[in-house]
Amino acid sequence: TGFLVNLGNPKSVLFAAAVLLVIFPAELSATAKVTVVANHLVVELAAYTAFALTLGNRRARNGYLRLKPVLDRIAAGVLSLLGLRLLVSR
Repeated sequence: TGFLVNLGNPKSVLFAAAVLLVIFPAELSATAKVTVVANHLVVELAAYTAFALTLGNRRARNGYLRLKPVLDRIAAGVLSLLGLRLLVSR
């Protein structure tokens, strides 16, 4: 169900595309681009599967909820740095 939700969520796809655009150079070959996207898909599937299995445990879920504000701030900082890099490099 989570996989279908992510496929139907344009924000998820746009986010992934934006991050990939910032990290990888525009002049990659078509083969390299396909490899990067395929790798991204495999990593996403593995990560979300691991999250689902781990957070099914009440203790892990409660720990995550306690740390969520800190993790959200770290993620915001990383995304801000990527956005700044995009502004500066283009």
